[in-house]
Order: sequence, then structure tokens, then C-alpha cells
Amino acid sequence: MTSANAAGPLFPTIHDVAEGTDNLADSVDKPADGTLTEKEEERPVTEVESLCMQCNKNGSTRFLLTSIPFFREVIVMSFRCDHCGYTNNEIQSAGTIRPDGSVYTVKVLNRDDLNRTVVKSNTCTVTIPELQLSFPSSQGQMTNIEGLIRDIISDLGAEQPLRRIQNEVAWKKIDEIIRACKDIVQDEDEDEDEKEKSAEPKEEEKEQTPMKPFTLKIDDPAGNSFIEFIGSMSDPKWNLRTYHRTFEQNVTLGLVDKDAEPKDQKAIAVNSLDDIKNKIHDEDLIGGGFDGNEELFVFPGSCGSCGHPSDTIIKKINIPYFKDVLIMSTSCEHCGYRDSEVKSGSAISKQGKRITLKVEDSEDLSRDILKSESCGLTIPEIDLVLQHGTLGGRFTTLEGILDQVYEELSQKLFVDASSDDGAFEKFLAKLKAVKNVEMPFTLILDDPLADSYLQNIYAPDPDPNMEIVTYDRTYDQNEDWGLNDMQVEGYEGDPNVEIAKEKAAAEAQAASAAVAS
Repeated sequence: MTSANAAGPLFPTIHDVAEGTDNLADSVDKPADGTLTEKEEERPVTEVESLCMQCNKNGSTRFLLTSIPFFREVIVMSFRCDHCGYTNNEIQSAGTIRPDGSVYTVKVLNRDDLNRTVVKSNTCTVTIPELQLSFPSSQGQMTNIEGLIRDIISDLGAEQPLRRIQNEVAWKKIDEIIRACKDIVQDEDEDEDEKEKSAEPKEEEKEQTPMKPFTLKIDDPAGNSFIEFIGSMSDPKWNLRTYHRTFEQNVTLGLVDKDAEPKDQKAIAVNSLDDIKNKIHDEDLIGGGFDGNEELFVFPGSCGSCGHPSDTIIKKINIPYFKDVLIMSTSCEHCGYRDSEVKSGSAISKQGKRITLKVEDSEDLSRDILKSESCGLTIPEIDLVLQHGTLGGRFTTLEGILDQVYEELSQKLFVDASSDDGAFEKFLAKLKAVKNVEMPFTLILDDPLADSYLQNIYAPDPDPNMEIVTYDRTYDQNEDWGLNDMQVEGYEGDPNVEIAKEKAAAEAQAASAAVAS
């Protein structure tokens, strides 16, 4: 058994390991007494003798402790049996389980993206929405996207001959997925003789064959998986999102006892308010200087996703220098569906409001923002325009609203890069630069009902970077929100009596006109 050099770091980077291995001799002769030479002690790989599960003879397992840049420390394990030829590779995290789960999403638009490194832990699920393909958690693995696609082809194709006999319908569906995956990595089913005869033309044809874009998503509740980004984290094809684990996920990871009582429905709904505002805590529903009563209103209902009973929690709070608002939160303990929304708790303002903020540094991202469902959002520097109703009502920070806009556009809106000459990809790059404040930009909130709010960090003094303008609504704007036909005075009487009076007056006027004629 060999060991790594104790003088060096316990988890060297992969680059350092590769350089150190190249500097050593390919093979080291062991002395007759079994002692280790100085060069062998410098090898970063630890090798142990272990049992082969295929032939029950002894093989060898190699361990490499290394760190992946911009990720964390991992242990790479490789087993090989010289007797039967069986091999197996696996990767495990060397750190602790992360506080939150993580979802990595990559838009694979060309074959260069297939070279991105992928670290898949044993708690990670892999999804390709375009192929309606989802793989459950399995053993950990360190590979790239192309290797992951080839593993999918191998796993799905293993039982295909048997499926063709037992279940032809399932065989056809899986065969379509396999063919789509083979088109991505350019694998073709043909005889070896034909491959040898047409090797060079096939290579030229491969370079010219376009690849159908697809989305790769890995979801790891433990937060120990990773997909490589290109250049920096502002890569427009790459996105990372973290989330709070559910009770069932904590049980699966062994963090809590399965017999322990999960949080009640009220607590789950309160925790979901984190999606609205990052300052909301488990103990205090509203924090950060927002005043409100301690009363929570619970309305029974059903989940819009699975149909099971699900309560909606509503709390009224007061935002300083603004007005009262209602925060509504729904969380389903059966399917995990969550939804949060904010509505105004005051009367409709007589005038509309336009808020303009000059964002110059990252400190502005921490400003609280209330975007009502009647508010439009504009960033002129990148030609971003969101009409009223987009994203609904949201109470979060400026960073949170920009992250949500980026997530909605990058994950739910798919554009073929070849059809728009990469314009959408460039737009996503600009949007990512804006949400990381790599460039100054202007944020404009235009709300005809004046139900939106952006925190003034200098309150009660004026904010030098923010301008608030009130304006009179147009007739069309009042028509859109039903204000032209809204009666707010004189509605106390009986409507039937009023209608009868109007009808009688009309008949009298018609009779007078008839007599006069």
C-alpha cells in the first residue's frame, strides 16, 4: 500500500496531480525488503488490494484525493481486476453535506459544450427535458457531458433485446431515446468493415453534422454535484440554483429520523416565505424592520399541482414609508409545490408611479423590492422589458428579482442558437452581467396602480440614485384595470330601485318626444 506525500496538501488540485504524475517515472521498482522508495512515496494515488465482486479474486483499488476548481474536495476511486478485466470508477465527496440542495442547468448548444466536466454524486438525479429522460440517483461519477450521454446509451441499451420480445412498445420508446443520444455523440450502428472503409469521410461528415440543442439538469439535495462553467460564473449557458430540502429529502440523506414528526403545515408555509424575502426567519415571520400584527390567516384549499388539500397562509404587514401589503404563501406537503405572492392591502391610488434607480454597485442588490402584478420592469441597457403581470406579485430583494428573471428566461424559454445567430445567448450574457453588477444599469418600475415599492436606503431623506415620479393614468390604463366602470360612491341604495327609476325616466322622455312630434 502506498500513501501520498505527507508534506504536500491533502487535496491537491487535478492540475497539480497531473503535473506531479508526469514528473515521476511510469513504473517504480520495489526493493526486495518491501520498503517504499522516495519516488513511490511522492505518488498522489493510494492503492489497496480489494475483492473483485465478479470473479471473487483480488483486484486493486486506487484512491485519489483531489480538489476541483470552483467546487470542492472529492475522492476519486478506480477498481480494476487483472483476472477477469472488470473495472469500476466512482467519486465521493470528501466534504460535509451542504446546507441547501443545488440544481445545475446547462444549455448544450454545440458539441464543444459536451466537454464540460460533470461531477455527479450518489444522491444526484439527471434530467434531459427535451428527451423526457430522467435518471434516478446512482453511484458517484466524474466525467463530462459526452461521457454522461454515452453512459445513458449503455444503460438503456443493455436490456433492449429482451424488451423487444417482452414489451415492444417500451422497446420503441427507449430506442427513440437511444437514437437521439447517439445523434448527439455521433455514434452510428454499422459493421466494423464499413467503419474502416469510410473512416475519413465519416470524420469530415461528423464535423459538418449539426447537433440538436438540449438542456442538461442535475438536481442534488446534498449539494455535492457540479457542472463546469466556461470562463466565469457569468457563462450564459450555465446556471446554478439552490433550494431548501424537504423533510423527505433530509430523511433520505440520513440527516433526520424518519420517525420524527415533520414540521406542521403552518411551519412549512411560513418557511416558503423565504422565496419572497430572504430576511424571513423560522422564528420571526417578518424581520428586518417590517412591522405587522402577529396574526396569521389560514385558508383551506387544494394544491394546484397534485390536487391534495393545501392551506394558504396570509399575513398583513406594513412597509415603512409605503403602505400595508398582504403576503400569501402556499406549500403542499404532498408534492412539494410552493407558491408565494404579494398583493396590496390598501385602496387603489389616484395616480400611477414610476420608480427609476441607478444601480452602480453590488450594495444596491440588497434593496428590498415589492413588485406588484400591475407593475412593469425595464432595464434599457440590455433592452429588457417585462410587461405587467409577468412573474406576478413578488416581495424580495433586487438581487432576488433579477435571479428569478434570469431563471425564467434561461430555463423555461428555449431558443435555437442557429436560428437567431446567437442573439438570445448574447442577451443572457448581458442579463447575467447585470445581475452580477459587472456594469452599471438603470432599473425602471412602472406601476399604474402605484402598488410597487423600492427601498430607499437613505430614508427619510431622498435617495440620490432613485427618482420617483407620479403621473395621471390614461383612459386605456383605467380601462385595463376596470377603473372606468367602477362605482365607489352612491352604491348604498337598492340597485333594483335605481334601475326602475332610470327605466321610468327613459319611458317618460320617449313619451314626451312622441307627443312633441
